[in-house]
Amino acid sequence: MNVSVPLVAILGAVVWVAWRYMGLRGWHIAVCLLFGFFLSATSAAPEIRRLVAVLVRSLAQH
Repeated sequence: MNVSVPLVAILGAVVWVAWRYMGLRGWHIAVCLLFGFFLSATSAAPEIRRLVAVLVRSLAQH
């Protein structure tokens, strides 16, 4: 997927905004990071990657 770095940057910005303005705590961020890390090691990772690719392509067409 060619948009992985910009997508990660956008998601990082969303987490920063949530932390700064919505009261997201540091341990919430750590739990989200660990969840993503462990989820990427499961057998669901390729399907999630395909789903994200389809979503990005559909958003890029509009």
